[in-house]
Amino acid sequence: MVVKRCRYFDEYRALSMEKQKPYIAVVIIQCSYAGMYLLSKAAMSSGMKPCVFVVYRQAFATLALLPFALFFPSKEGLPPLTWTALSKIFLISSFGLGLSFNLNFAGLEYVSATFNSAMVSGVPALVFVMAVCLRIESLSITEWHGVAKVLGTIVGISGAMAFTFYKGPPLFSASMNETHERTHTKQEWIKGSFLCIAAQLAYSVWLTLQDPLLKQYPGKLRLMILQCSFSLLTTTIYGAAMERNLTSWKLAWNIQLLSVAYCGIMVTGISYWLQAWVIEKKGPVFTVIFGPLALILAAVLSTLFLKETLHWGSVLGSGLLVVGLYSFLWGRNREAQSGAQQQLDHSVQEAQFEGIITTSISADDEIQKDSKS
Repeated sequence: MVVKRCRYFDEYRALSMEKQKPYIAVVIIQCSYAGMYLLSKAAMSSGMKPCVFVVYRQAFATLALLPFALFFPSKEGLPPLTWTALSKIFLISSFGLGLSFNLNFAGLEYVSATFNSAMVSGVPALVFVMAVCLRIESLSITEWHGVAKVLGTIVGISGAMAFTFYKGPPLFSASMNETHERTHTKQEWIKGSFLCIAAQLAYSVWLTLQDPLLKQYPGKLRLMILQCSFSLLTTTIYGAAMERNLTSWKLAWNIQLLSVAYCGIMVTGISYWLQAWVIEKKGPVFTVIFGPLALILAAVLSTLFLKETLHWGSVLGSGLLVVGLYSFLWGRNREAQSGAQQQLDHSVQEAQFEGIITTSISADDEIQKDSKS
């Protein structure tokens, strides 16, 4: 009896840990994103061109993933890559990685790292709407869980807007930050805002299309390497056309090298591969709904290391983002429980129906035997 209880406890603990893996993965992803906002802003402030930054970032990502593909090949058989599949991967990666990265880092020249991360917080709403339209994500506004998902998305977007457009008084004394923080003109701020919004729109399209792409070609690692390689090709062509000064392409042992290495290896390489796994397990909306974690971390780190001023509006926006996050997760959890219960009821009904048929057939057989005898 004791051995049986221990076995059940071990199985329960293993099952509980298996359920927690996607949550642990998205927390790691969002922490890596917070570091990306901080280091990429530092690299832009040091004079690095955005197009050059993106090329080196994708190069580091591709080189970081190649050894995994060589030494840890997939144990499961993968479908052959057709020209149609390659063309689809090329277009999605060029649009979602190449275009969105160039737009995002071009906008980062004119806005703060905190503002940039706030724009990323609008991605969950965009992905949610796209996923519902493509029937990747279900939505039932007649049920409480559907209402919670919609309200969570609206509250989260409201928090991102409050974070962005309502400053309020500074949370801490801004005197120590004024000498370090560069002020941007209204024209620069508007330009940077539009670039960041366009970047997140392109990224949302890429993220939404990952789910059907993974169903068509389930090799996550090989798919990520192909996307990094194709985006490296397109960004290199674009970067060579936009920046012809060879001195801009030189990397020294400074913040620029650290930034592209971190963003390439940790973010584009490892985190995006991890993100593909989470999308396969939980869907694209689950991945991006944790974006507020990166926003809050970026706000704190930017205040500490980049000397950006943190305002009460940021605190209000962060609070709304967290409320929206938990509302959405509650709705999604209740939806999963409801779906599991419906599936269980359906299985029970099928079993009962099969039992009735079996009983009826047995009764008919007995009647036939009795009639023969």
